[in-house]
This record gives sequence, structure tokens and C-alpha cells, in this order.
Amino acid sequence: MRISDVLRVKGGQVVTVTPDTDVRQLLTVLAQHRIGAVVVSQDGISVDGIVSERDIVRALAERGAAVMSEPVTAIHTAEVHTVAPESHLEEVMRIMTEHRVRHVPVLVDGGLRGIVSIGDVVKSRIDELESERTALTNYISGTR
Repeated sequence: MRISDVLRVKGGQVVTVTPDTDVRQLLTVLAQHRIGAVVVSQDGISVDGIVSERDIVRALAERGAAVMSEPVTAIHTAEVHTVAPESHLEEVMRIMTEHRVRHVPVLVDGGLRGIVSIGDVVKSRIDELESERTALTNYISGTR
């Protein structure tokens, strides 16, 4: 299965914030959209970074409530691991595991086209296994 298959089901909408967005506003965006991370982008197309709930928690633990008025660039990850729509699901799983990330932006020609979360990966993998199980069951029982 390829990332393009996941995006076909999920859609390509990506929530972004600009680099000057403060952490308090970031929390509002995460809550409104019921998501765990957003891409930091000046123009909604380029990827300047990514910031997640984990980043907020770590910053709060290190610097306290003052972090709430800081820009997201003070806590975001600037070196973002990305994939292309042609990438296989296994590649995304490897990236997520090796780099301990839960969200991977999808880029086409350097432009943001989607984002895949660990939840998307798990759902796709479960669907794939269910399909295989059904096919094997039908094969064994002689039904089609």
C-alpha cells in the first residue's frame, strides 16, 4: 500500500500555523481540529517545521507557563521527516519508529499535499489485514 492510497481515503487537508503563532493559539488550533500536530508553514505550502502536543508538554516541563506566549518556532521541530505519495506504508512505519515521530507530512515537488499520522498507518494496516483474512477465509471455504 502506498501513501497516496491512505490520502485518497483520508483526504489531503493539512492544518498549518505560521511561524509567528504563539503556543497558546497553537493549543486552540489543536483542540478545534482534534489533532495532535500541525505543520509550521509561512505560506501553507512549504514545510518550515512541525509542532506536536509532545513538544508543548516538554516545553512546559522545561520552561513553565511562560512558553505559552512564545512563538511555535521556539518549540517546533525544524528538521521534518517527509514522504512522497509514492512511498510505501512500510517506509512511513520505519520513519515513525526510527525517529519516534507520530506525524509525517507528504510532499510533492516540495509542496505540502497531506499528512499521515500513526493512527492513519494503523487503520490502513488493520484494513489490509482484514482484507487478507477475508480472502484467505473465502479461499479455504471455497466461497468467493
